[in-house]
Amino acid sequence: MSNSLAAEQLAEEASLPVVGPCDAAAPPAAHAPAAHADQHLTVIQARPGWQVVDFAEMWRFRELLYFLVWRDVKVRYKQTVLGAAWAILQPFAQMVVLSIFFGRMVELPTAGISYPLFAFAGLLPWTFFSNAVASAANSVVGNQNLITKVYFPRLFVPASAIGVSLVDFCIAFSMLIVLMLYYGVVPPATLLLTPLLMLGLTAAALGFGTLLSALTVAYRDFRYVVPFMVQLWMFATPCVFMDATGFGPRWHAVLPLNPAYGLIYNFRAAALGRPFDYYSLVVSLVVTCLVLVISGLYFRRVERTFADII
Repeated sequence: MSNSLAAEQLAEEASLPVVGPCDAAAPPAAHAPAAHADQHLTVIQARPGWQVVDFAEMWRFRELLYFLVWRDVKVRYKQTVLGAAWAILQPFAQMVVLSIFFGRMVELPTAGISYPLFAFAGLLPWTFFSNAVASAANSVVGNQNLITKVYFPRLFVPASAIGVSLVDFCIAFSMLIVLMLYYGVVPPATLLLTPLLMLGLTAAALGFGTLLSALTVAYRDFRYVVPFMVQLWMFATPCVFMDATGFGPRWHAVLPLNPAYGLIYNFRAAALGRPFDYYSLVVSLVVTCLVLVISGLYFRRVERTFADII
């Protein structure tokens, strides 16, 4: 959606009266009733202090979030040869590389599951998480023309970037079903729980992505830090490419502090019918909630300055 369309959409939401040159010059009638008395007036003003997310405002502008996601999806796959197949190609290519080096040469533990299927079941949610965080971190700076011209809930900018990655995940999820059938794994009933685990992973990506997007506006160094950080983050999430249950009790207690670890581990468990690790799931969800609160408070406090310093 172009900037002009965004402005039109927001103008419709606000329902502001338009005053032309003639209206401004004409004196008010002596006994005329108050003009536009039955219309709502939207007042945009700064709010002091730390504040949580304004859910009522976001609900009023909910259609704008859809248009922002749809705009980014069309831009991503416009004039491409493979189109949406790129969403499948990235985790599949990573699976092939990991299968060659870790599956055959190193022979990492996989809890008795064929390594290509084991790796893809971990790479699929990880690819979503890493792409979502990286895209959201640069989303505010990348939409500076829109932010400096029209008002709307700024949180929609990183949220729309995560929505695009969620669309890619839904497309690539079909490849996981194909691999399961290829290796003779019948989709278990616990596969129905994967959307709930993806909801938690989406919340984690929104928390980190929102925080990094605000920091990127103030400190442009984060544009170079985030890609490097995401690469290291994968190795700090060993459940993506190996069975990390044999690390010992100390690491088992520490690793879930990385929200991606507990959520991806249990995503694979749900997809392949393996036992859940409830400790890692609960710890990762608690950390996710804390990150969401902290990032929401910080983003709401600094978003008023985006148009001035972006």
